[in-house]
Amino acid sequence: MPKIVLHKGGQVYHGDVKENTNLVVRAGIRQFPYPNLSYGCGMGKCAKCASRIISGGEYLPEPNWKEKKLLGAKLEQGYRLACQLWINHDLELAQDDVPPANSIPAETYPCT
Repeated sequence: MPKIVLHKGGQVYHGDVKENTNLVVRAGIRQFPYPNLSYGCGMGKCAKCASRIISGGEYLPEPNWKEKKLLGAKLEQGYRLACQLWINHDLELAQDDVPPANSIPAETYPCT
């Protein structure tokens, strides 16, 4: 089972998840990392789930077109959209360093 470490708001949250798990889907059904993970649409349109990958990024697939469109240069800084990731290995991520609004296209806000 992959071990997840989430850094947010000066706190660190730990949990185990089943393989091939999406953290936003889990949070949506009130399982870890709920209620600590920030997310919105779950479809790669709003970037509210943007997270900086601290470790385990080498096991993630290449960014898809949604991540490239919304995160742009932030991808090079280790950011990914949690809603677009299916977790199969241990992962450590942070949501304290949310990309500035000017790096995400204005038409993606608000996410409802």
